[in-house]
Amino acid sequence: MAASVREKQAAALKRMLNFNVPPVKNSASEPVWKVLIYDRFGQDIISPLLAVKELRDMGITLHLLLHSDRDPIPDVPAIYFVMPTEENIDRICQDLRNQLYESYYLNFISAISRSKLEDIASAALGANAVNQVTKVFDQYLNFITLEDDMFVLCNQNKELVSYHAINRSDIMDTDMEIIMDTIVDSLFCFFVTLGAVPIIRCPRGNAAEMVAVKLDKKLRENLRDARNSLFTGDTIGAGQFSFQRPLLVLVDRNLDLATPLHHTWTYQALVHDVLDFHLNRVDMEVSTGHENSPAGARPKKKNRKSYDLTAADKFWQKHKGSPFPEVAESVQQELDTYRAQEDEVKHLKSIMGLEGEDEGAISMLSDNTAKLTSAVSSLPELLEKKRLIDLHTNVATAVLEHIKTRKLDVYFECEEKLMSKSTLDKSLLDMISDPDAGTPEDKMRLFLIYYISSLQPPSEFDLEQYKKALTDAGCNLSPLNYIKQWKAFAKMAAGPTNYGNSGTKTMGLFSRVMNSGSQFVMEGVKNLVLKQQNLPVTRTLDSLMDMKSNPETDDYRYFDPKMLRGSESSVPRNKNPFQEAIVFVVGGGNYIEYQNLVDYTKAKPGKHVLYGCSELFNASQFLKQLSQLGQK
Repeated sequence: MAASVREKQAAALKRMLNFNVPPVKNSASEPVWKVLIYDRFGQDIISPLLAVKELRDMGITLHLLLHSDRDPIPDVPAIYFVMPTEENIDRICQDLRNQLYESYYLNFISAISRSKLEDIASAALGANAVNQVTKVFDQYLNFITLEDDMFVLCNQNKELVSYHAINRSDIMDTDMEIIMDTIVDSLFCFFVTLGAVPIIRCPRGNAAEMVAVKLDKKLRENLRDARNSLFTGDTIGAGQFSFQRPLLVLVDRNLDLATPLHHTWTYQALVHDVLDFHLNRVDMEVSTGHENSPAGARPKKKNRKSYDLTAADKFWQKHKGSPFPEVAESVQQELDTYRAQEDEVKHLKSIMGLEGEDEGAISMLSDNTAKLTSAVSSLPELLEKKRLIDLHTNVATAVLEHIKTRKLDVYFECEEKLMSKSTLDKSLLDMISDPDAGTPEDKMRLFLIYYISSLQPPSEFDLEQYKKALTDAGCNLSPLNYIKQWKAFAKMAAGPTNYGNSGTKTMGLFSRVMNSGSQFVMEGVKNLVLKQQNLPVTRTLDSLMDMKSNPETDDYRYFDPKMLRGSESSVPRNKNPFQEAIVFVVGGGNYIEYQNLVDYTKAKPGKHVLYGCSELFNASQFLKQLSQLGQK
């Protein structure tokens, strides 16, 4: 696998910041100092990929938002990285008139239309600045890469392409067209950056099919136009896909509504579910001050902190898919090894303070000089280690708080049982009416998962009882109204989704050893171990990737943009299994599905799977959308 999408997108950005010529490695010359001007879209694309330090190394001294008040810096070139929207273009024209910078390199995140280009040209003429507009580029980078194998379409204005927007009952055809075009534009940019033309499969009769038809058309038109095709020459050769093309599986969120509401047990998905985790950055409150303050003391002050959880963070990369108890243990182990190293350095310090009179000290000194040298050289590494340990101690403690106060382990176990149709230890009604277990939102999520995954909907009488219990627990029932309609509609279309025979086994409460010396008091939290089971999205991918016959996917349509005539068939031309695939969920995705695909791929050596979605939401954001749909 040559390069991941994340590396390719980062390389494209670096090329852009170097005036669109590939940066030369190891050149001793200073970089050209320049200003970077971006809009919110550009900011969201750059921030998960390049840190401020990297920007500085590329010669970016200032990075500013396009629509902020900017002072003129007449002797510096400016690189713009913005969406080609009306207001952005107007602002660029204004900059030209005010002669803010020495020269302008205009990079548009997605392709700019002819008429808007003409607007810029006339403004440049009017401002007598034609020579200063050095280059205008379409970058085709209109998507956000969050992991090597995960991307999301947009973060700004995401309500425009949200599940709610696509599934509104009063949606006009024209609105739907706009939403589909937005999604297709981003997917097109994604494949241009990837340098590959996919083979597209999608189900019939939903939003995913509309996206597939439009994307097929757009790719086809681009391939037709040989002179301006974006898929020829050098880009293709550098692709990570050797000679085999990737498979793009487009699925609709409606394929599986239970997973986005599911309580989860792996680290990354938990952080996204219970904390404010956004574009690889988590914002949280950290309490300062000592734990055991005297009784009359003022309450501790809370500080807002934000941490970046990135590819460079080894601990995060290793454990983001691990069950939470494992993560807590690993943080503790890291902390212990760190303390041992720290003690060694302290010990050296005390020896160094010895008087150099007696022989023993002198010989120890020479022996310790070597040790000290190695200790000093390992200091930066130690400090970085300490920073990561603190970060994960804080994040994991915050997550643990939520698990304990809301009994998330119980919810997780209970929902797993519901989804795999096994019997519950404790009746659903008891859980909903238990005032100590979870927030009203947790209860609603539990009930909706029960409602979605049950074969027979509960009888009217039972439903009334559940509704009463939910209302007493303070739940808002509008999501249920929508799910009822959805289920009635889905029933006509197909049977309920099968979630496989998943399950968890409880390993007993945490070992005491772990409890006594650990920062994480895990008492009462179940030590659940996951059994690998494939979620609907992963199962769909599996049958399409390996060309298995499966009633769920046999009817999927097949598009190959490279075929001259678009043939309307669901019969695949090539019968070989695919090695590379991209799963894209129209209507939003989550880290649970992403993790499930990662685990699935681990078990299949040689296969690469990317996960993409139109927006990334956690359960409470998804519930909000469902309740908006249910209020109609």
